[in-house]
Amino acid sequence: MILILSQKNEIATIDVIRDLMALKKKFIRVHEDEVFEIKTIEKRILIESSRNRFFMDEIESVWYRRGGLNFNRLKYNNHSILLNMNETQYWLEDYIQKTLESKRHINKESTSLVNKLIVLDKAKELGFDIPEFFLAENTDQVELNKTIIKTINGNVTLDEIKKDFSGFMYTTIVEEHENHDFFITFFQEKIEKDFEIRTFYLNSKCWSMAIFSQHDEQTKTDFRKYNKKKPNRTVPYLLPKHVEDKIEFLMKSLDINCGSLDFIKAGEKYYFLEINPIGQFSSLSRTCNYALEQKLAEYL
Repeated sequence: MILILSQKNEIATIDVIRDLMALKKKFIRVHEDEVFEIKTIEKRILIESSRNRFFMDEIESVWYRRGGLNFNRLKYNNHSILLNMNETQYWLEDYIQKTLESKRHINKESTSLVNKLIVLDKAKELGFDIPEFFLAENTDQVELNKTIIKTINGNVTLDEIKKDFSGFMYTTIVEEHENHDFFITFFQEKIEKDFEIRTFYLNSKCWSMAIFSQHDEQTKTDFRKYNKKKPNRTVPYLLPKHVEDKIEFLMKSLDINCGSLDFIKAGEKYYFLEINPIGQFSSLSRTCNYALEQKLAEYL
């Protein structure tokens, strides 16, 4: 049995499930809003919610896509007992998570969030070319028009920043100095790119796509500013073996066996930008005819 941890209406999950059904593989899909009870029946651990139930020993493989397992914790009036039982329930939940993650898996909840700064340091140690970056509270040392700013965290959306309005934080070129200090910000050298590369990694294999975003002013700095009227040209791309080897070393050092990586090609160099363990891959799969959904289903 395959356990899938995802969110409602997540498109990539639905696509992979179609391939699982074609392969006649049994699966359970858990949504992010389910709350589970931990029970035992005849010495077997049972995990049960209002829409799903499974024994731990039934699960042979796990795909962590989004969300996670949420557990209902018992409450106690006595404060001392409450503290003790909270710790007991925590370790029981921890046992379940670690046991599931020890099975055949694609990604883990415990490594689904990565620290961009640590990843960049690790990539540099492994010999990747990295655009120079620094953290600062002002723009005093920033070289205008040759420096960009990006988020430190992986979340680029601002939900409900205004009533019924959400925002998206794009990579931006610093064009003028600020007069005041601000919260610590991530600054990075602006690389004049030939094109961008999106790579999908799964268990030591890479599938890449070149994105020719540099010729469109709208997408030149950040290709996520999609030009729907005139989309960027995208084609399958094969990274040099020495770059793919470094990708494997990096992913294994971070204990991540699946994810999307972004690069910039400039001259003879491949500049590493970032990793997203739960990044989107449907566009890359469809555009390049890689059938990644099928490969995920086959691995599970």
